[in-house]
This record gives sequence, C-alpha cells and structure tokens, in this order.
Amino acid sequence: MAEGRRAVVVTGASGGVGRAAARAFAARGDRVALLARGREGLAAAADEVQRAGGEALVVSVDMSDAKAVEDAAQQVADAFGRIDVWVNNAFAGVFAPFTEITPDEFRRVTEVTYLGYVFGTRAALRHMLPRNRGTIVQVGSALAYRGVPLQSAYCGAKHAIQGFNESLRCELLHSRSRVRTTMVQLPAVNTPQFDWVLSRMPGQARPVAPVYQPEVAARAIVHAAGHARRREYWVGGSTAAALIANAVAPGFLDRYLARTGFDSQQEQPTRDEHRGGPGNLWSPADGPHGHDHGAHGRFDDEAVAHSPQEWASRNRSRMGTGLLAAGLGAAVTAGLRRRTRGTRRSQGSWGSTFVR
Repeated sequence: MAEGRRAVVVTGASGGVGRAAARAFAARGDRVALLARGREGLAAAADEVQRAGGEALVVSVDMSDAKAVEDAAQQVADAFGRIDVWVNNAFAGVFAPFTEITPDEFRRVTEVTYLGYVFGTRAALRHMLPRNRGTIVQVGSALAYRGVPLQSAYCGAKHAIQGFNESLRCELLHSRSRVRTTMVQLPAVNTPQFDWVLSRMPGQARPVAPVYQPEVAARAIVHAAGHARRREYWVGGSTAAALIANAVAPGFLDRYLARTGFDSQQEQPTRDEHRGGPGNLWSPADGPHGHDHGAHGRFDDEAVAHSPQEWASRNRSRMGTGLLAAGLGAAVTAGLRRRTRGTRRSQGSWGSTFVR
C-alpha cells in the first residue's frame, strides 16, 4: 500500500500532530478524512489538505462515542468508497499529580485517549476485514513504555494502547489477514496542546526537551502507513534513549524522573489563563467562538525540524544493506591482509616452494 492514491482517516486532525499528518498525506495526493471535535480547526485543516493537493472530508466526532465513530467511518466509506489507512491520534490529557485528578477527569482522558483508539480501530476493521486489506496506525509515545510524573492518566492510556495493539496484531497474524497494524512512538512535540490542556501545575505546561516539530512525527506516520509490516517505529533520539534506558535501568529512571520530571514539564512565568481551567477535556479548544490553533505550538524557537534517528528508523532496511556491504567489504579486506601477511611469511621461510 506504499503507492497510489489512498483513502485515509486521521483522528485528532484539527491540530498538532494530526493536522501535520493530514497535510503530509495530502501532499502525496491522498484523500483525507479529518475527524475531530473542533469545527474551526477542522475547517482550516481541510483547506490545508486541499491546497496540498489532496481531497478533504470533514467529520466532526467525539472519539469517546463508539456509535458516533462507527457512523463517521461509514460516512468516510460512503464518500471515498473504502478506507485504506486509519490513523488513531486523538487524545486528551491532564497535567497534575494523580491525587489532584478527579475520577471524572481520569475517566474522560481514558475514554478519549485509549477507548477512542479502540473504537477507531473497531470501526476501521469493520471496513478493512471484508476487503482483507488496510492499515491501522496507532500514534503512540515514548510514554507508552515509560510513565512520567504529572501525566498519570495519559501515560496509563498510552500503555493500554500498546498492550491492546500487540494483542490485535497477534490476532491478525493468526488469521493470516492482510490488514496490518503498526505503532509510531513519538517524542515531545511542539503542538498547541500545552496551551489548552487542563493543568494544575504552578507553572505553564511545556514538553520535556528536546522538542520536535510535528512534521517530524507526520513523516513517520505517513511512512508507517505504507510500511506496516514493521510492528513499531521510534521517532526521535530521545524516544530511543528513554525506551532503552527504561528497559535496562527502570529503577534509576524512576529516581531521575522523580528529581527532574516536575520542573522539566513546566516553565515560568505562569500564565493564569492556562491554569485550572477545563482546557479541551470536555469541549474542543477552539470552542463555538474560538479560533484555529494550527499544528505548531509556541516552541518553534527550540523545536527541531529533522531527526537523524527518525530517518534511520524509516530507512532501516537500506541502512542494513549498507552496513552488510560495509561489513563484507571489511571482512574481505581483512582476509586479503591476512593472506598477504601469510604470503610474505611463506616467502621468507619457503620462498623456493611457493614463489614461481
């Protein structure tokens, strides 16, 4: 499915990573269905998709509503004729210590961020399995493996997505289905979420450095959609470092994050308009009288637009071939050197025998 004009669904498409991914799919000529709650953001995203060369379909939906998600998928299938790629990306979060998050808030984060992926996946499979073709991309995070303080609801949801996706992948392999699922684990990204997320921290929420531009994530998502035999993609050197460190020394990482995780996720001066409010947890951030927030947050000055690790992850097979060739070349060179040294020794001791 790497070639051709595809019918793509992107959830959480009104801003941030979803917005950037929708543009990236459109740039290759795909038809893109934009699913989210915020109408201002969806309208602006649709305009960007069309200007990038794609065809846009706007569907306003709350991903925590299973029936609404099923109806949205049917609307896409009716308009595009099929669904080739479904990208689960919508999420909600709360920045606060666990004891300061109410049960309703925790439930809401879980319903949007975890169950939204479950409902989206179920809706996608309903259209993909009869055709025995399609790809589901689960947009994850380094936090799917490594929990951090102040984001217990979000980290719990991302961990749940990881386990759910592994189970589904095994089931699809068991049935020899040609429907694929893969997961893209992201680093900290410069998105508007840090200005609209519900926060009870004394400072203003921010991503943990290093911060990547959403286009880095978008490139990885588009690549994963066309190369879904890979079970997982890691994006950004910080993601790789965090996951490796957590696998090797999780206890050390616990203590390190206990010391640094509070300060690294907030900054001064505080801006009271972004503290203690409902954020976008219960209603879209652009609201009935709001404005479009776009794909980028306020961290353009520090965010990086390229990731050597992300490139390496997308080009792993090419790198493997290059490394194999380099390894064979080194082995041949070493063998020739050993042979030359052996010949020289032979010439010294038994030259009359071996030299003609």
